[in-house]
Amino acid sequence: MRNQPASVTLPAEPGPFAGGGGRACPPQVRRPGVPVPSAPGVPAMGVPKASSPAIDSFSPGAAINPVRDVRSEQQHQQQKFSNQSAGPSYRKDQYFPKGQSRGERNRGRGGWQGGCQSVSEEMPKYITVSTFAQARAAEINAMLKAVSQKSSNSLVFQTLPRHMRRRAMSHNIKRLPRRLQEMARKEAEKAVHQKKEQSKTKCRKARRRHINLVAEFNRRQRKNIWLETHIWHAKRFHMVKKWGYCLGNSPTEKSYRACYRAMTKHCLLQDLSYYCCLELTGKENELLKQLGRICSIDTGLTFQEACCLSGRFEGSLNLYRADRYPEEMLGPVTFIWRPRDGSEHRQLWIWVHPALKQDILRELKAIFQCSEPEEICITEPVTTSIQEEKQMEVVMSPGNKRKKEDKEGEKVVPVKKIIGDGTRDPFQSYSWISQTTGIGISDRSMEILRYRLIGPLSHSVLTETLKAASVQTEMADSETELNNWWVENCKDSEKVSLHQCQSAIFELLEGMSSPSEMPPGTILGLTVGDPRINLPKKKTKAMPDFEKYQDKVRQLYLEGVPLDCAHSFIWDQDICKNVTENKISEQDLNHMRAQLLVPGSHLDLGPCESKIPILLVQQPGKMAGEDRPGWGSGWDIYLPKGWGMAFWIPFIYQGVRVGGLQEALKHSEYQRTPHIPNDFPDCQAGRQFAKELETSLLEQFKRRPPAKRANYVKLGTLSPFICPWGQLTKNWEGRMKASGGFVHSSSPHPECCTTEGHNYCDPKAEVVRETSLETGEVEETMEITSSEGALKPEDVTSTHDLRERDETKTSDFIVLRSEKLLMQLSAWCYPTAGKDRRIRLISRLGQKEMTEDVFLPILMSYPRALVWVNLSLLRKGNPELHAMICIPTEDDLLCLSKDKLFCGPQEPKHRDIFKDKVQRQKEEKKKKGGTKALEGDPLSVPDKDTTEDHEDLILGLWSDALPDVTSHCSRTVLGYVTRGDFSLAAGCGEALGFVSLTGLIYMLYNQPADKKGLVLLRTPASLQYRFARLNIEV
Repeated sequence: MRNQPASVTLPAEPGPFAGGGGRACPPQVRRPGVPVPSAPGVPAMGVPKASSPAIDSFSPGAAINPVRDVRSEQQHQQQKFSNQSAGPSYRKDQYFPKGQSRGERNRGRGGWQGGCQSVSEEMPKYITVSTFAQARAAEINAMLKAVSQKSSNSLVFQTLPRHMRRRAMSHNIKRLPRRLQEMARKEAEKAVHQKKEQSKTKCRKARRRHINLVAEFNRRQRKNIWLETHIWHAKRFHMVKKWGYCLGNSPTEKSYRACYRAMTKHCLLQDLSYYCCLELTGKENELLKQLGRICSIDTGLTFQEACCLSGRFEGSLNLYRADRYPEEMLGPVTFIWRPRDGSEHRQLWIWVHPALKQDILRELKAIFQCSEPEEICITEPVTTSIQEEKQMEVVMSPGNKRKKEDKEGEKVVPVKKIIGDGTRDPFQSYSWISQTTGIGISDRSMEILRYRLIGPLSHSVLTETLKAASVQTEMADSETELNNWWVENCKDSEKVSLHQCQSAIFELLEGMSSPSEMPPGTILGLTVGDPRINLPKKKTKAMPDFEKYQDKVRQLYLEGVPLDCAHSFIWDQDICKNVTENKISEQDLNHMRAQLLVPGSHLDLGPCESKIPILLVQQPGKMAGEDRPGWGSGWDIYLPKGWGMAFWIPFIYQGVRVGGLQEALKHSEYQRTPHIPNDFPDCQAGRQFAKELETSLLEQFKRRPPAKRANYVKLGTLSPFICPWGQLTKNWEGRMKASGGFVHSSSPHPECCTTEGHNYCDPKAEVVRETSLETGEVEETMEITSSEGALKPEDVTSTHDLRERDETKTSDFIVLRSEKLLMQLSAWCYPTAGKDRRIRLISRLGQKEMTEDVFLPILMSYPRALVWVNLSLLRKGNPELHAMICIPTEDDLLCLSKDKLFCGPQEPKHRDIFKDKVQRQKEEKKKKGGTKALEGDPLSVPDKDTTEDHEDLILGLWSDALPDVTSHCSRTVLGYVTRGDFSLAAGCGEALGFVSLTGLIYMLYNQPADKKGLVLLRTPASLQYRFARLNIEV
């Protein structure tokens, strides 16, 4: 017991307390070799005492007197104790508070008070035993409680010595000693409750069970939607989370060239099910009236195009906010009309990219006044088949191992696999209707699957994988609803003849050489059987048969697909739901294959085979330009949800190669078409993409040390991570207003530009020769100075101001998409080899010569416009992202005409005007750090002004307000590259980007007739300019 005395000295003199006792004297623990001090009149512990009859006859409550006086000994001990406690040691001062000794700290209430207390205080002469024991009762109870309770996590039988333990003790309590049986019984009851609360799926074998695996997958796709092919992609692709989906970015294996060869010679497969489908229903006149407000015939097709309105072809167009063309663009879309069925009620599908979905959906609801939801769509997870659901609901017999019953014995609700959009809020509406016009808008995202096959043999893959469904007039099973819709339609002779016509046209696809031979956007509806039945034993490569349908294929080229053949049952939501719910499971199919008499033979399901409605849409491929026409053509196939993997695996067995987001990007790059959302800087999704890309590139730049990264200030690159489109168009507008027109000048820099009341004095490029302090070599640096000798922040536009303007205003520039004007520009910059070829080409295209009377009205209508261009390098070089497109000078063109191997000029190295500021900032930080260390004040905060001044200072980046981006370098900047790489299709470096319309006309007007369209390209991390040919393809 704590504070138990080793020996007790009782005083002899009477005390003032009742009962003849004095103050209760605390017991003292005697330590060997340490003298214990005593008070006056009390003999010290350890001093020999004479035997006394009073001590021999000790009784409770009696006072005991000493038999002899030991006053001299007490004085000696008192003096010794005073000397010891007068000067505390360093160790005592360090570990105990001032005025507290070890005895005061270690001993609790009632313990011996020593240390700095005055030794003159008298100690108690005697104690009362009952009072002493009562004061220690609490400590005794605490000790007994601690002994009786278990302090470790071990079980009761584990507390026994090893020689007393038995294996049966873990499950048989009676094998334990009787004193421990009660505690073991409580432990057993507690373990039962814990086992019920804990999850039973701890081991991997339990986690990999089907029901637990499905529940885990459903939980993991709550935030990001999984496609039906997600598991297949996750094992073979690098996955990324974009636009609310989990998508495959690129294959894990090396397949860059293999994917290009597949697009060029065979077939590349992509899952585009993440594209969103918006369904519009209502009267045709009401639909066309409002849809005409968000598109323009100036850009090409509209919703009321005759060939598309009939439902025979797919259309594509660019959407704008209502009555705001050419400003406030929403994004590009594709659309399909359902073929007419004799009524005014029409159905329209608009397919949009998920990054554009919310803006377009909001605009559609605004123009149709669809404010009230038609219904609240409570989406329930749909199982892949009714057979699986029945198997889950049936409670197994008692002889089986697993029972689908819960604690109360009720049937457990089966875990259903999520088919479709698993992130939808069940209490959020996904269908809206207008009370005034009756137009309905439904969000059918992930309800219709979409696969894309790219390549010249994509039609061969389709014909080898899919087989037209057989006509069925009787139900296979009266209990289920399998194929009941198909049986009802087969009773109609017109629909049977239509199905036979669709099947015949589908078989003709096998004799085609390329999908590009079909009319662009051709639609073919079809009903096919289960593709899992025709699965080959091993992977094969689908090849066409040109001689089989040679004559009929020619007729198909001339006439195209008839209008009636565009009909498909996939437009009917009830039929799609029936097909999804009555799908035969993989387990049942494998069981049927196992029962075949000849293993590996064809499995004939007869009337039990599922019938799936699909829609085939032809993709024309490359249509603009003169080189590689039809490259990248293919087919899109639309499926009901739940059938994703049933079609995906048969396609894989036909030798196709699968691509991800990067392959889709390369596909559009080789077609020289804008990619969503990278190449749409005038819409909200494009601006958001540019900001995210800038943040990512800036973080990568900061992670590298200054010695291992480019100094963009010295390279003359103002904005290496984002293209300042707004400032580019604004600066070119100012140059035009300042010059008063386009005057041929050898100098690329006008003296002054004025824009919206701000005076822009373009900096003059001065080549300054400086001697490097490190190498001693003479370097040419380009020092940018204004007319007053220094850059003024108030005279230039800062990036921060541009961002604020972008937030308040949708966009301060537009992208020119007028087909008529683009055709005119394309004719003006077409390359020429002779004197008269330009005139003949212009006359053939029906365009006008480039005169001021022609192009000045264009500039007045579009003062701040960008033009989509493609560039091909004349010599070696590999263009990169955000490369600068510049105008060559007369000397550059003269050097190129003299030397055909001339690569291009070089940009003089610029002076880093921010280097000293960065050094001062580092020194200030070091000084502040040293001051903090000396003062020891962790709460000191640097000045706000200093922090704001040097907050964005990064060595190698332009940290001040941007000057005029067009004249910062020795060559006038015309635009920027958004995508660039070595093209396997062209065999040279190619780039895609935007240039200023004003700058393009300025360049073409001042260039010689045989050098029109020649520009210079310079990557952000290089000083070398390279010649390239600029083209505009329409």
